[in-house]
Formats: sequence, structure tokens, C-alpha cells
Amino acid sequence: MQLEALQEIALRVSGERTVDGVLRQIVDGLAHQPGVALARVWVVSPGDLCDSCYLRSSCADQTACLHLAASAGASLAGESWSRTDGQFRRIPFGHVKVGAIAANRTGLLLTDPSSEQWARPEWVRHESIQSFAGQPLVFRDETLGALAVFRRQSINEQEFRWLRMFADQAASAIANARAFSELDRLRQQLEFHNAYLKEEVQTALAFGSIVGRSGVVHRVLEQVDDVARTDATVLILGESGTGKELLANEIHHRGRRAQRNFVRVNCSAIPRDVFESEFFGHVRGAFTGALRDRPGRFQVADGGTIFLDEIGELPLDMQPKLLRVLQEGQYERVGEDVTRKVDVRVVAATNQDLQAETRARRFRQDLFYRLNVFPIELPPLRARKDDIPLLAAHFVAQASQKHGVPSLRLTKEDGERLQRYEWPGNIRELQNVIERAVILSRGERLQLDLALAGVPAAMVSLLPSSSIDTDDSILTEREWRDCERTNLLKALRRAEGRIYGAGGAAELLGLKPTTLTSRLRALKIDIPSR
Repeated sequence: MQLEALQEIALRVSGERTVDGVLRQIVDGLAHQPGVALARVWVVSPGDLCDSCYLRSSCADQTACLHLAASAGASLAGESWSRTDGQFRRIPFGHVKVGAIAANRTGLLLTDPSSEQWARPEWVRHESIQSFAGQPLVFRDETLGALAVFRRQSINEQEFRWLRMFADQAASAIANARAFSELDRLRQQLEFHNAYLKEEVQTALAFGSIVGRSGVVHRVLEQVDDVARTDATVLILGESGTGKELLANEIHHRGRRAQRNFVRVNCSAIPRDVFESEFFGHVRGAFTGALRDRPGRFQVADGGTIFLDEIGELPLDMQPKLLRVLQEGQYERVGEDVTRKVDVRVVAATNQDLQAETRARRFRQDLFYRLNVFPIELPPLRARKDDIPLLAAHFVAQASQKHGVPSLRLTKEDGERLQRYEWPGNIRELQNVIERAVILSRGERLQLDLALAGVPAAMVSLLPSSSIDTDDSILTEREWRDCERTNLLKALRRAEGRIYGAGGAAELLGLKPTTLTSRLRALKIDIPSR
């Protein structure tokens, strides 16, 4: 091994920016030197195979050991020695030559093939090994691992000293690559979180605080105050459009995690085949299209709160993985066997009856009990009609500011008309109607009539009293539902069975697709396949 050759290898090593790349350059470069049979690098890592490791009895504390991270060379028969899963894939500190080198931070040179210091003398004879040189990998007083070279020629003292200098440069390159990897991981996580925040800003609810002073809202806020100061898992129950995400935000911002991330995951909007990657992340090459490492939502939410919206839509085969995170705070990224720990507060929400889903075996009972630690039920808008004028006025102000129109007036009569409707789409539907009225209005008065012209037939009660039949007839609940059913079927026919997208039934009705789907199920109307 010539000094110039080692310097050339060190130069190539210094150009790598990943730990794997650095280690590969080290062993490949050494293995191509004259007479070298095998070059290997072990790095210090936490104990991970202790239960099955045959050297367990020789390991002092079993918290860390030497992991074989890179290997290069070939047998006399031409067999490649690039594998890292052989007999010496884990070596305790102080055990055999390599373990002693790392523990003592002292190099070792063997030039006598018959010496008793060889762990496998029969292998030494069979492969005509004449010498061994090992050097510790130390950077800034931290032992990173050990470097070993097996040669079919003698290694002299000068070459041994050159290998010591090379090991110092290699340790520095490993430390730098680790720093680069950590910076890249943090940069990717920051990019992902920034992109996530932009997405959240675009999709967040228009209102930024809970509006209402009715008794039912007051009781819900009391529950929020009780649970927010804890880390208990919360399950928010309620129909679509009642403000479950807004309540989850309140729980987060009133708790001790308020300064950390609040990450939203809509379980109904994630394609089934990427569920695991979306939740837990993946490593580069884990599947087609995985061009780089990507953190999952749980990793982004570490230290903060994760909001699992539409939790009832979570596929049955994904539920055990979520249960494990809730119980143990552990997960693995797709394509990686490293177990990671995470500390998140979980708030889930659903508009489904999870107990019924559990009985039907569509939702795991143990996961339901884990989520249902502190249930909060959000009332539908029809159960808090006193809040409707207040909410409408709030939406008028927001929509006016959003669309750059002069502030419009919502009269007492407007509020009373809005209170006469049952609002199956709840707060979201009310918000859509008000925004449509603001866009269509001219002058200072809010023109609800224009906004209500395209609403379902069941909203006849929203029309001014002068336009209602003079017989003062009142619809029964069944008649009301029949009107609603007729209107929904009419919208589906006009949209040719489509719920989602431009011109879909949800858009025609001014509803969120998930809200419309929920209404169709409630009225036992067959839902067209997407």
C-alpha cells in the first residue's frame, strides 16, 4: 500500500456526501491495493440483534457494539466478500481483534500467520493471508468504529503508519457525511413541513375560532378546556361540516404542545397503496417513484399534535400499525428496518358510528378503545340554531373581506330565515351559502334570495314569508326527508352519477363531497362508484 495510493483514496472519500458512499469508497479503494484480500469497516451503533447474536455473552452492556457496515474483497476462488451479514456482522467492544482496536483506540499489526491472535486460523491458511492491519476510527475524541485490512502480502511498519493517517482522514469523512445527512434530513423535513403548511393554509376552514354562545357549544368548550392541558387521546364525533378540525386546533393551541406542529391527515383522501408511506414515511428506493427519503406525517408531528380526520375510513390492514404507534410510540418507515420513536398527541375525528363499525368488524375494537379515551361530541347546527345568526354575521364579514366588497348587513329577518332550515351540511353549508350571497349581492344589503335560488327544494322554508303558501302548512320530518331525497337524486341525475369534481353533484348542491356521501348513506341512497 503506497502513500500516494492511500492519498488518492482519501481524496475520493472526501468527495462523498453520504455515509454509505464514504464507507464504500474506503473498502473498495483498499481492496484494490496490491495483495489486499479483504477490507472492512465496522461502525459503532446501538445494539439491535442482541437476542440472536452469538457473541451476546461477550458483550458488556448490550447497548452498543460494532456493526459491519462495509466490506470488499474476494476469495482465492473468486467469491465476492462484499456481504455484511456474515459471522462477524456484530462485534462487542473488546472482543477479538477488531473489538479490542475500537475499545483501546490503538492500532494492531499482525505479520505472523501462525500467531494465536487470529480468530479463524483455518481461514487464514486457506486464503493465504500473511498480515492484518487494523486502526480505530476516531474523530474529535469520539470512537466511530474500526478499519481492518487482511493482506496476502506482508504489511511493513511504514505502511501501518500510513494506514493510521488514512484512518484519521476516513473518520473525518464519516463524521462530515453524517453531518451532511443530518442537515439534508432537516432540510427535507423543513421543506415538507413548509409545503404542508402552505397546503393547510389553502385548505383550512375560513374561520379561525369557535363562534357561538349556545349552551351546547359552551359545554363542548368546557370539555376542551378539561382535556387540552393533558396529552390524552381525543376522539371528536359529529356530522360532516360541524367544525371537528377547528375543535382539534383549539385542543392543540390550548395545550402544552401549542408551539409545536399541528399536522392534519385526512384518512379518506389518501390512496390506499400509499397509506403507510404517508403516515410513517419511506426511504429512497422503497418503491417505484421513491426518489428520496421522505418523512411521514407522524415524524413531522413529533413533539406536537397529529389530527386524524375521517379516522373511520382508515383501511383495516393499516389499523394495527396505527395502534402500535399509539401504544408504543414506535414505527418503521417503508423500506427501512430501523425502529423510530415518536412523541405525538393524537386527536381523531369521525362522522361514523365507530361502535357499529366495530361490531361489523370494519374497525378494530382495540383501536377504537385506544382512540376513545376522551370523546367529544360536536352538535349539528340544527341543535344550536341560536348560533346561526351569529355564525352567519361572522361569515358575512369574512367573505366581504376575502372578496374585497364593502361590508354587508345581515338583518334580523335574514337570521330568522336561516334558522328555519335544518342545515344537513351544517356549518360548512351555511358558510357556502353566505359566501355565495356576498358574491352575488349589490349595495349594502345582503341579498340572500339570489344565493338561495339554487338551493335544494327542501330549503323552501328559507324563502321569505311572502313567498310561502298562505295555508301555513308544515312539513313533517318524513316529508322533509322525502323532499331532501328527491333533491339529492335530482342532483345525481344531472351530474350523471358523479359526486366529485367540477359539475359533480356535490358542487351542484354546494356541499363537500364527503358531506354529500354521508347524507346519501343516511338516506340509504346507493352511492355511485367513483
